[in-house]
Amino acid sequence: MPDILEHFEDSLIQHGKDNNRVYLMKAAKGRVKSLIDYIESLARENNYTKIFTKIPISEQKEFINSGYTREAFIPGFFKGLEDCAFMVKYLDKQRSTLRDKEEIDAVISASLAKKTENKTLYLPDGFEFQLLNPDDAKNIACLYQQVFKTYPFPIFDPEYIQKTMKDNVIYFGIKKSGLLAALSSAEIDYGNQNAEMTDFATHNDYRGKGFSLYLLREMEKKMRSMDVKTTYTIARSLSYGMNITFAGNNYDFGGTLINNTNIYGKIESMNVWHKAL
Repeated sequence: MPDILEHFEDSLIQHGKDNNRVYLMKAAKGRVKSLIDYIESLARENNYTKIFTKIPISEQKEFINSGYTREAFIPGFFKGLEDCAFMVKYLDKQRSTLRDKEEIDAVISASLAKKTENKTLYLPDGFEFQLLNPDDAKNIACLYQQVFKTYPFPIFDPEYIQKTMKDNVIYFGIKKSGLLAALSSAEIDYGNQNAEMTDFATHNDYRGKGFSLYLLREMEKKMRSMDVKTTYTIARSLSYGMNITFAGNNYDFGGTLINNTNIYGKIESMNVWHKAL
């Protein structure tokens, strides 16, 4: 069963056993105490092992006073004016232990070494870039199901894909003979003028062609046209490909979220990368 999305006052929260956490996705300003009380009661009642929050930097002190620490940071996240802190609290010591630290550090180092690269990209003959629409939802869900063993949101459901298209998500695709070879999405926070560049997937037959980087650049063009100020991603910490894709397109490293997300069949640590457009 996918994790639950719910509202508390004007804040958006995801929680559930899949990720074994409470995720404060969007915090209403000025109601910090009641919000902290609520997310902590959710965690206690359900025996979750992590609370993960994305908050304006101006409210960081309240969270620190409640026992939270900062794992990642994005400047200019809110309308290009205020920074964002990813504040966390662990309710189980084992969850707070960073596994694979040496390999994660190696991924970050290899990615940062690519930061100055700015290759010109072209699609191979027979491939075309498209903005995807509701008619593509079934094929989108199918490709995601082929690529990901598990995912923190129900992206294997075509109806969910269609709903997100109506709300705040734009899907980008590369097709060959009308079939999806690769795709990605931008989840836009219109009010705060930021976007999460996420859900990159490439069919096994077409890996190694640089499609993720091509998609990312097209996504950025679209975000600029929509006056998005800041783009970011939360990438698997052990994935050389995705971390290098973002670093190679001049994203800055924002921190590692420890044992944060159920993806590829297990809970993994995630790296935050960000860019001011």
